[in-house]
Amino acid sequence: MVKSSESQKRVSLYLRCSTQDQSTELQKNELLAYIKARGWTLHEIFEDHGKTGTNGDRPALKRLMKDARQRKFDIVCCYKLDRFFRSLSAMVAALQEFSDLGIQFVSQKDQIDLTTSSGRLLMHLLASFAEFEASLIKERVVAGIANARRKGIKLGRPKQRNDEDILRLRREGQTIRAIALQLKISKGSVQTALNTAR
Repeated sequence: MVKSSESQKRVSLYLRCSTQDQSTELQKNELLAYIKARGWTLHEIFEDHGKTGTNGDRPALKRLMKDARQRKFDIVCCYKLDRFFRSLSAMVAALQEFSDLGIQFVSQKDQIDLTTSSGRLLMHLLASFAEFEASLIKERVVAGIANARRKGIKLGRPKQRNDEDILRLRREGQTIRAIALQLKISKGSVQTALNTAR
């Protein structure tokens, strides 16, 4: 028997397919059956079509997150994790935000249910893996930079201006604008070179 508190839980569904030709009908039908079996109340279905997966081009996901921050629902359900998230770090960040808002998360096909204690344990494990992955990437970057410096490779953007040419042209009486045009650099670069030389 479903407890009364469970039946009062408001659920939002998030559906996504990558191309306009695909359909979210299967996702929708299975998720609707799932929340009906759990005795939950549907708040709204958020659906993105033909989206690559980046958060910036998913208007339905933006609306879902806005509703979440306004606490308009208690649980968000998706069909599979890859319908909602693009990376492990994005997943951990979103799940942490949901947790901070008091919103639970369910991925039906992946059998991830953060309404249960075992599901919450899994979230902590995933967060640990994401933190470990980030630290490995950072270590590789630091090691790569150190190795490049040992080999004498200069890092960062190449210097665009030639201070000697700037000073020579300035001594010849040319304006900052004329020097910038001639050397194909910004007036700010010319000014910086002149200030450095003072």
